[in-house]
Amino acid sequence: MLVKDIMKSNVVTISALATVREAMQKMRQHGIKSLVVEKGNEHDAYGLITYTDILKTIVAEEGDIDLLNVYDICAKPALIVSRELDVKYVAKLMVNMSLPRILVTSANELVGIITMNDIVGAILEMADGDC
Repeated sequence: MLVKDIMKSNVVTISALATVREAMQKMRQHGIKSLVVEKGNEHDAYGLITYTDILKTIVAEEGDIDLLNVYDICAKPALIVSRELDVKYVAKLMVNMSLPRILVTSANELVGIITMNDIVGAILEMADGDC
């Protein structure tokens, strides 16, 4: 099974210059827990901002969601894998690095995101098909 077989291709992105409030609103609007931070230029890297990043900033560091920008708290560069990679290697990477999600690219362009839930769901579907 390849990454392209189970990844989610409807990725929601946000500008690095957006405020944390805007990021939170976008996450809520789409019912998601993370956003991909857009590249600033062709030589830049994608980033990732999650609920966890936001909560750490607001609660632990007492950050102001209207004064902080996404680039202040996002993880950048985000880890990326090819859509043609075997899922078993992605699963191993996620477990070894404690990453719940990884970005997926093709020809250096963002094409999706894969999460631990996607992988577990695919495994369960395969197991159900064996019955």
